[in-house]
Amino acid sequence: MPPRLMAGVLVVLGAGLVGLGAGLAVFLGWPSAEPIASRAGQTEPEAPGPAPVAGAPAPDFNLSGIDGTQVRLSDYRGDVVLVNFWATWCGPCRAEMPLLQERFTALRESGLVVLAVNDDEPVGEVTSFVHELELTFPILLDPGAEVQQLYRVLGYPTSFLVGRDGVIQRVHVGVLTDSQLDRYLREAGFSL
Repeated sequence: MPPRLMAGVLVVLGAGLVGLGAGLAVFLGWPSAEPIASRAGQTEPEAPGPAPVAGAPAPDFNLSGIDGTQVRLSDYRGDVVLVNFWATWCGPCRAEMPLLQERFTALRESGLVVLAVNDDEPVGEVTSFVHELELTFPILLDPGAEVQQLYRVLGYPTSFLVGRDGVIQRVHVGVLTDSQLDRYLREAGFSL
């Protein structure tokens, strides 16, 4: 291989390795120099740490619901919480919402909570979507998508099943099917 071609190949490979390293640093949550800015009326989320995974404590957050109520994840300790990240423009999110509503309705008396964290959309759009689908679980607004960054959400929908002890039991990226959700809920101790 000619020396000039070899030098070009080495430059491309080196740049690729630097890019891969930077991507891993962001994904794994290496500390950044910038703190997360807090929003008016909200508590600042925890500083970024490692990406939340099954077996790790679920990062706490405090968000406003579309009705203005403040919802803190840690207030649901003792319940099983399905934290679902979604958007109104996401077709797969729309497809899975009726399933989440069905399981919430059937199991809320047994301790299932669904917290649906929206993708930083205007409250009017979110409210219209919620009314159209007749959703009754808490719908939370995430200004600046800060909680989504905290949870390292890379696509919609993404769901985190948090056990009664506050530890993440499952991370599911993509649409939940009936059988997947039921399996996860049985593993969390629900009888279906």
